[in-house]
Amino acid sequence: PILNGEGEAVYCKFHYKTDQGIKCFDRQGADEMAKNDPDYAIRDLYNAISQNDFPSWTMFIQVMTFEEAEKFEFNPFDLTKVWPHSSFPLIPVGRLVLDRNPVNYFSEVEQIAFSPAHLVPGIEPSPDKMLQGRLFSYNDTHRHRLGTNWDQIPVNCPYRARARNMQRDGPMNVSGNQGGAPNYFPNSFSGPKANRVWAQKTIQITGDVARYNSGDEDNFTQVGIFWRQVLSEEERERLVDNIGSHLCNAQKFIQERAIKNFSSADPEYGERIKQNIERRTKLDDENTTRKSNL
Repeated sequence: PILNGEGEAVYCKFHYKTDQGIKCFDRQGADEMAKNDPDYAIRDLYNAISQNDFPSWTMFIQVMTFEEAEKFEFNPFDLTKVWPHSSFPLIPVGRLVLDRNPVNYFSEVEQIAFSPAHLVPGIEPSPDKMLQGRLFSYNDTHRHRLGTNWDQIPVNCPYRARARNMQRDGPMNVSGNQGGAPNYFPNSFSGPKANRVWAQKTIQITGDVARYNSGDEDNFTQVGIFWRQVLSEEERERLVDNIGSHLCNAQKFIQERAIKNFSSADPEYGERIKQNIERRTKLDDENTTRKSNL
């Protein structure tokens, strides 16, 4: 959730939409580029910034009240679902601009460590199960990759502030270890105190707790809308080709099960994937027969 000036909480989704437009390789073009020029994308980004053609993204948020979340037709924290823009419109907030290339790639890129647990006051974690897991797993990953004091590496430090907390010691501690300040709470020696202004919002929860089976949820309606109303015909054809190129290698019963799922989203979607697989299978059979006759 995010909090307003009165401390009222609402659920929020963050969106970053490119200002450059979207251009994509097709499957074959991506394979060729990965083979012949794997540094294409990072070089394109570096050159654009060095030429002052700074890439940017416009930031939007969607807002949903707690009451709307309770009544929403889908689980609003299901990563496979979207919040319809018609019901929860995008609200422009600002822009993200990349205006400087790294001076040293290792120190500024290889050592950078992002964590969703690093939240500024006013932004709090939602009940999203994936987010809840990442709140601790990202930090554990950084400790393994960069060391116990990974958050003291300059690229991972607060820009104009110094941390005052109860954390001390560990290999590669380079911050002065907070001097002689106490590392326990409460204490009588002017140690850091939590600012209760930024205490996490209290959320009322009632009801029974039990294991929940999400297998019977609606996993097809939004996919069908995406197929019919969002994708262009060229994009639909590429999507079918991408799926068919992999699914054609699966066993027959797996193919049938997958086609049934795609057809549940939209009959045309499933039928076109089925036809794509059949064309590939027929072509493979013809090639096999031709080789056997040589």
